[in-house]
Amino acid sequence: QVQVVESGGGLVQAGGSLRLSCALSGRTFGRYAMGWFRQAPGKEREFVASMSGWSAATYLGDSVKGRFTISRGDARDTVILQMHNLKPEDTAVYYCNARTERILPGSGTGGSWGKGIQVTVSS
Repeated sequence: QVQVVESGGGLVQAGGSLRLSCALSGRTFGRYAMGWFRQAPGKEREFVASMSGWSAATYLGDSVKGRFTISRGDARDTVILQMHNLKPEDTAVYYCNARTERILPGSGTGGSWGKGIQVTVSS
């Protein structure tokens, strides 16, 4: 069974930067697509970014394009979400997701999920 663990996050002022990391552990056979979603209070879970497990392809949600990037970490089965020019509307709990298929906007809630990590952007 795959475990997903997020780290990073915290409190930052608007315009600042934060870095989230996600690592898989457990029985990680094969390749996994990895991505990030977020959920703000009273709102639905929103796709943020993802990376293919089989190519260098990356995908970004419209609300974060030009500000966030996603990349593989140095360790196997890790992914980094680098967030720049953060806005108060980026405040949410961020969840890492791992699947054996592509992770795209509207692709459902399958795969393995982390417990989530809080990101708060003050104005």
